[in-house]
Amino acid sequence: MSLTTLVTQDAPDFSAEAVMPDNSFGEITLSKLRGKYVMLFFYPLDFTFVCPSEIIAFNRKLDEIKAKNCEIVAVSVDSKYTHLAWKKTPIENGGIGDIQYPIVQDLTKSIAREYGVLFEESVALRALFLVDPNGKIRHAVVNDLPFGRNVEEAIRMLEAVQFYEAHGEVCPANWRTGKAGMKPTAEGVADYLSKHA
Repeated sequence: MSLTTLVTQDAPDFSAEAVMPDNSFGEITLSKLRGKYVMLFFYPLDFTFVCPSEIIAFNRKLDEIKAKNCEIVAVSVDSKYTHLAWKKTPIENGGIGDIQYPIVQDLTKSIAREYGVLFEESVALRALFLVDPNGKIRHAVVNDLPFGRNVEEAIRMLEAVQFYEAHGEVCPANWRTGKAGMKPTAEGVADYLSKHA
């Protein structure tokens, strides 16, 4: 499966061990999160440089994201033991601190492979998948290893999906919460563009 064919499809299900928010080890099964949105994101490796900036940035927005009926699940090819050691390492020493969402181990690389983001059979690219409450992937983005993701953009896309589902209107370029949507008709597009060109 490649990244581009996953959008609109059922998210590949998986069950895997993870470090939980309380630092215990537990199992995450993606399909058990049905009924909620899920920001499922992959990162290359623990104890690296760009990765902690992203992981901590998602954690800082966790309350806002959870308030939108959305869970965050992170995945990398490291073991749960390495994840835990990284959590227990102070941020000033290169750790990530008290992250309050699960970090999944993908030692066999099967999850990254299933989602089409395994790079050179080694590590996952920086990919994010937005899964809706029915288990469908509604949005995906992937970055090369040197480039961190924009957490605000991930939230914007969550809000866009929820806006569409609530109102039936589509979201034009640069849409943000509070801005007008478009009726998905030729007349609706013309009307929108006449007011917002």
